Amino acid sequence: MKTRSLLFLFLLLSFLSFDKTKTNLDDAAIKKSLTYFVNTIKAKQIDKSVNCIYPKFFTVVPKDQMIQILNMTYNNPFMKIEVSNLKFGNIEKPELINGEYFSIAQYYFTMKCNMSSLNDDMKKQVNTMLQKRYGKNNVQYVSKDGTYTINAAMRACAVSKDRKNWKFVILEKEYKPQLAKVLPKKVLDKI
Repeated sequence: MKTRSLLFLFLLLSFLSFDKTKTNLDDAAIKKSLTYFVNTIKAKQIDKSVNCIYPKFFTVVPKDQMIQILNMTYNNPFMKIEVSNLKFGNIEKPELINGEYFSIAQYYFTMKCNMSSLNDDMKKQVNTMLQKRYGKNNVQYVSKDGTYTINAAMRACAVSKDRKNWKFVILEKEYKPQLAKVLPKKVLDKI
């Protein structure tokens, strides 16, 4: 009887260890893919950035249009944007839905936006938009430089077929109707 109890305990611990290892491998793979995605944006390698986006998202926003949007945002001579200090928060355990794994990942970064070339009206509009998007306490304006420092808290849905190569969709409540066209309901309910 004692041998069976020990065997059961050993099997239980082995199973729990294996499950934890698998979760850690998933976390590492998601972090690696998300870091690559953010680094391509930092380096303004927009074509590589777009390749990190979940392909089904291009049924909502065509790939060419997404390239234009990202170029207008990150390669805009009127607004110089720098991204730094990438950090990760909670990464959910991947869930298999219709042959693909889905995981919601929280991440944070600091963004500096140089708006010195904009007129005062445009700066006010940008300030309002940034505060609405990121929260008033997360947006600081440095008037002598004409720059905004933004502490961005973000959420992305990581999607993979093999749990090694992950693609991403940025999760924002205001885009939930568009996201409903590409993400399963179970994922949407978490937004």
